[in-house]
Amino acid sequence: MQNRLTIKDIARLSGVGKSTVSRVLNNESGVSQRTRERVEAVMEQHGFSPSRSARAMRGQSDKVVAIIVTRLDSLSENLAVQTMLPAFYEQGYDPIMMESKFSPQMVEEHLGMLQRRNIDGVVLFGFSGIEEQMLAPWQSSLVLMARDAAGFASVCYDDEGAILTLMQRLYEGGHRHISYLGVPHSDITTGQRRYDAYLSFCKKRALPAVASLPGLSMKQGYEQVAAVLTPQTTALVCATDTLALGASKYLQEQRIDNLQLASVGNTPLMKFLHPEIITVDPGYAESGRQAALQLIEQITGRSEPRRITIPATLS
Repeated sequence: MQNRLTIKDIARLSGVGKSTVSRVLNNESGVSQRTRERVEAVMEQHGFSPSRSARAMRGQSDKVVAIIVTRLDSLSENLAVQTMLPAFYEQGYDPIMMESKFSPQMVEEHLGMLQRRNIDGVVLFGFSGIEEQMLAPWQSSLVLMARDAAGFASVCYDDEGAILTLMQRLYEGGHRHISYLGVPHSDITTGQRRYDAYLSFCKKRALPAVASLPGLSMKQGYEQVAAVLTPQTTALVCATDTLALGASKYLQEQRIDNLQLASVGNTPLMKFLHPEIITVDPGYAESGRQAALQLIEQITGRSEPRRITIPATLS
């Protein structure tokens, strides 16, 4: 019965329209609690799977995965998603996109909704504040991006290696006063790990450390770069391409053209606008492909959760 039941059948048995059933399935507003309970009771009585209905509405696919990004406008996450999608399509999976906006509460709500619909698996771009407890129901069918958690599959970047590679390149180029523009320690990977790598290199080479950790946005890079510039500064390392774009705009406006910029990212926008900036590729594109393949292998039972680290390469 479960495989033959349709939204139309549920609507008829519940005494409501198909649009009302659709709103119940999608947990949308505009349905009274009493009506919602009646529709849900009919679905439960007949063993109706909400996931199958939702998937049918998306084109008859019975294989659906979710990709939860932190920001839809993230340069790095978009690069990863671009390689995930073909890998999922090739294996017959329909991906759906969601945004967390760095909110643990939104992640919890998204995962709850996806669980109710019996989505096959999730790729989650992680950030500080996500607790392993909320991920527990997804342990066998979730891949974390840019974060790791015990017992869960993850695809991580070599944050330390990326910064050390840039610092070594600048050092070999004769730079001895290298400033740093980064992300607060509340972000463990892009923030703390990359900053710690900068400090470690400075200490090892007896270089002065001058740094500011404003955040992730281009505006923050633009507004804070002046704080790390001294009369001796000859180079500036940025934790992300986005910060570097902001810093570059400030330097252009101030007509400072004797400073070597370096950043982590190697995004197409950076390469197009500022080919003179030294960049290291942390492997955003490769990470997306690896995450999709890992999730598919977990869904199909061919692999247990494992941690994958993508090496950084100088562009």
